[in-house]
Amino acid sequence: MTRLLPLLFLTLSFRAFTQDVPALLQQAAWLESSFKEEEALVKYQEIIKLQPHNVFALCHCSDLNCRIGNRQDSRDKKIGYFKAGRDYANIAWRLDSTNSEANVVMAFSIGRMILLESGREKVAGAGAIKRYAENAIRYDPGNYKAWHILGRWHYEVSGLNFIERTLAKWLYGALPDASLQESIRDYEKSMSLRPDFMLNYLELARACHRDGQNARAIQLLRRLDSLKDGMYDDRQVRREGRQLLAEWQ
Repeated sequence: MTRLLPLLFLTLSFRAFTQDVPALLQQAAWLESSFKEEEALVKYQEIIKLQPHNVFALCHCSDLNCRIGNRQDSRDKKIGYFKAGRDYANIAWRLDSTNSEANVVMAFSIGRMILLESGREKVAGAGAIKRYAENAIRYDPGNYKAWHILGRWHYEVSGLNFIERTLAKWLYGALPDASLQESIRDYEKSMSLRPDFMLNYLELARACHRDGQNARAIQLLRRLDSLKDGMYDDRQVRREGRQLLAEWQ
């Protein structure tokens, strides 16, 4: 009987840890929906301590680090969060490279990092973002975030001028083809999958404005302003939308 006590203790401890995870997931989801992202991040990190291979929690840790990091007031702080986001994404992707969300956070974290980089890293990162976004769609065609990221990729790369593209080709290798029309189609696909995703309205409006569709761009910004905030950053998205609306009307 004495020999069985340590085994019984370990079994009971494991069950307690396992039972803690659903409660922590619930708490993390509530905090995130309540715009308490820093607190939500802590909860997801607690889950990873209990279940290091929990891809769902790893993806959320990556996403939250990138979002929180983007709001920091210094480059060093941003880099710290973005690197953590990339590390969590890498772990999730290595655990399950066919997981759509793991590919999304890989694309997202790389996108955040290259905003602070230059030269070869930006060009290499641009190709990786497209590849991960396309993989995310391949594994889940209904992933609205992947379609949005792909739309943003086409928007940014198609906006490079001839000199920028030529220099990138000479110095670092050619970028994949991109088009504004493809950007608009990808954003529209994202919107069809998640009609309340506010950031998509802002970015689609920008793409339409660049394409000369000013009336549609204004319509999209007005629609954006009528939506309810779904995440912490939506308040900033709304402010940017109102600024553009004032400029374009």
